[in-house]
Amino acid sequence: MKKLGLVVAVLMLTTPVWARVDIKCANDGNLVTVSYAVVGEPNKVSGFGLNITVDNGAKIKSISDINPKYWVYPGSIAIDTTVTPPVITDYGSPVRDSIKYPGGTLGGLDTNGVSIEMGALYDPPGDNSLNAPGWTGTLLKFRVDKTDNVCVTITEDPTSGGVVLTNPTLNPDVNAPKFCFTFDCLIGGIAALSEKTDWAAWGKPNCWCYQYQCRGDINGKKTGLYRVQLLDLQLLVPAYNKTDTALAAIPNGICADINHKKTGLYRVQLLDLQALVKYYNKTDTYVPSCDAAPLTTGPYNFWKVP
Repeated sequence: MKKLGLVVAVLMLTTPVWARVDIKCANDGNLVTVSYAVVGEPNKVSGFGLNITVDNGAKIKSISDINPKYWVYPGSIAIDTTVTPPVITDYGSPVRDSIKYPGGTLGGLDTNGVSIEMGALYDPPGDNSLNAPGWTGTLLKFRVDKTDNVCVTITEDPTSGGVVLTNPTLNPDVNAPKFCFTFDCLIGGIAALSEKTDWAAWGKPNCWCYQYQCRGDINGKKTGLYRVQLLDLQLLVPAYNKTDTALAAIPNGICADINHKKTGLYRVQLLDLQALVKYYNKTDTYVPSCDAAPLTTGPYNFWKVP
């Protein structure tokens, strides 16, 4: 009914103007950036009520880079009303508390969906206030835990009123296209600043994302009791002390670059051999995952399997 009233009002104008809010996503490493833009409307957004879901087995792990102009979180804020005036005891977070507000609230962090509530409150009031949020900007970022491919769906949350303008009588169209993308398994950065650049230059080999490759498990397979064993050593030997040109000619030779570093002329050299020897013929108890201490490569979004 509100949208119908808006249509009538717009049609009565000499120059039609349609109120719309665009919500878009972009991926950055293992983060998804959610941005907004008000289109064809002089009223800014005073509040966002959104449902964000991801598919393909992914989970939303955390929220970050929250727009400071939208700092009121009605779905999780805690206010002590026993005192006068009431006092905010916990500002909460943009994610609505599914325990406190179970009706229509998505599962929350560590699930495939979150319900977001964010409002703007500033002084002096008015869309032209220096303290008001912008007509465009980043709303927040969220981290997805794993999976090669994931699609993000963002819809208005009717429980919290959806997207609300500073003129609450208007009900803007919200355009939030489905966003699908591919995450890299390797984020890079611990081993060297060039780790991810080198990985890309070598065609992003899956083996650099095997869960125990950085410990010498070159083939990504456990043989008998051991992850790092003779088959891995046999893969390292032909790649040892080879120039990049020679290494590129060896099938999967780059997989023997255990520490993801080039030392001198060679990518596979003494440091890689030492890493393999350290965990050679050790049981799982003594072979840490590549995301466990001691950290030598990564970080990672998820693991690849051969």
